[in-house]
Amino acid sequence: MGRTNDSMLTEFLLVGLSAHPKLQTVFFALVLWMYLMILLGNGILISVIIYDSHLHTPMYFFLCNLSFLDICYTSSSVPLILDSFLTVRKRVSFSGCMMQMFLSFAMGATECVLLGMMALDRYVAICYPLRYPAIMRKGAYVPMAAGSWVSGLVDSVVQTSLAMQLPFCANNVINHFVCEILAILKLACADIAINVISMAVSNLVVLVIPLLVISISYIFIIATILRIPSTEGKRKAFSTCSAHSTVVIIFYGTIFFMYAKPKSKSSVGPVNQDVVEALISLLYGVMTPMLNPLIYSLRNKDVKTAVKTMLGRKNSDGV
Repeated sequence: MGRTNDSMLTEFLLVGLSAHPKLQTVFFALVLWMYLMILLGNGILISVIIYDSHLHTPMYFFLCNLSFLDICYTSSSVPLILDSFLTVRKRVSFSGCMMQMFLSFAMGATECVLLGMMALDRYVAICYPLRYPAIMRKGAYVPMAAGSWVSGLVDSVVQTSLAMQLPFCANNVINHFVCEILAILKLACADIAINVISMAVSNLVVLVIPLLVISISYIFIIATILRIPSTEGKRKAFSTCSAHSTVVIIFYGTIFFMYAKPKSKSSVGPVNQDVVEALISLLYGVMTPMLNPLIYSLRNKDVKTAVKTMLGRKNSDGV
């Protein structure tokens, strides 16, 4: 089943939570609701940033990229997740599986690097406020965002290409909701040492280095904020960075748990392990993009003002 005469794998079977039908129903409703909130929240944020000229700054330019990334990432995986909840075993073609894995990995890697770029932006804004307009000009922040996209896409091309070259044996069952790279590697019937090394290098480039940039930036940021004499000034500076730090903790915490080790063994039983992996996947793949607009932007006074202005103008135009 799922193999041609030349023994090339033609399809995968996604198991997901097929052993837990009650959980499937709950997860379907929950993930669908979260996906709609992701589209709504991030869509509103992008529209507001484009609409209001006061938000045409480097920080909101990065936020616009982050929101677009979250929409792309979830759209590359959530429809497949929802479909897997409706069927006992979801069949996915080999090429379709590789394409979905490529898009998901690319968006995730891009977001890692982008969060590092956003930390640099906050570092310049707080530590060098007078020089901020000159340093973070359009010729600087646009290439920073573009570099994030390019690095994520290149990394995903490398990982997906190496995975596609692996031979897969009779077992084509993926114990996951989607075509996730670690789950794919477990099905290979050949040495995956090159893939493991490549994943380790990928972890260093798109996980460790951006996280180091974020950590070092925040060390200088905190040191600068503590030197601010007024309490109100300290509060405003901390509020500017608190949203970004929260997003970083949630995003990097879940992604390190999933990808820091290319191969891992769990002490829990296979049934419990499936449930745990499902919850982690849900947190990383759906919950984080849903929380980003709320944590990072929709609680921002500038964004709130822009939303009220946009809605006010639409109401006045309607009258």
